[in-house]
Amino acid sequence: MNKTSSDESEARDRLLAAARKRGTSLAALSRLIGRNAAYLQQFVARGSPRHLDEPDLRRIAEFLGIDAGQIATRKTHPSTDGGERSSENYLAIPRLALDASAGPGRIGAQEIPFDTYRFSRRWLRENGLEGSQLSAVRVEGDSMEPLLRSGDEIFVDHTKRAGEGVFVVRIGEALHVKQVQASAPGMLKLVSANEGYAPVELPRGEVEIIGRVVWKGGRI
Repeated sequence: MNKTSSDESEARDRLLAAARKRGTSLAALSRLIGRNAAYLQQFVARGSPRHLDEPDLRRIAEFLGIDAGQIATRKTHPSTDGGERSSENYLAIPRLALDASAGPGRIGAQEIPFDTYRFSRRWLRENGLEGSQLSAVRVEGDSMEPLLRSGDEIFVDHTKRAGEGVFVVRIGEALHVKQVQASAPGMLKLVSANEGYAPVELPRGEVEIIGRVVWKGGRI
């Protein structure tokens, strides 16, 4: 194997390692850049295509929170953004095509990112979110008003699945955003911020905790 082929193979290996570290799949990354699910698997395993288009390369690198040069199989053009705006200083938080219902249960789509938010690592550190595994989903319904309003985007920390607080939970195939409280032994109480909705108690085994809500944003 010549040096060029070896460098290309190492770049593909770094892509695979970065995806695993981020907790995502090559199929999800392929969909993130608008390709079929097998696109990056073929790129990594077969070297086809030999090189990724630069826009795709930059978007993948931004999502993974790494420099594009680490996974490039050919020389990339240097960034004109300057060091302060390099991808290493920012984390791409995936927006998932899911709605967390604050009301009747919302059936979730596949957890595949369709877009990203780009937040500075410094901001995340200042807000105690450094090292969190975050994704963004949209709130639907009024049961969590005034805390969360329909249309708000919330950040969900998938590393926090215990304790009390506001969580995104899955019951059956439906997603909900609720205050979660301990109840009787083996039971959880799901509480709405809107007093017009009665609390619901369910066995722990029927409630899958997706993650704690740690940030919200929305239009004024």
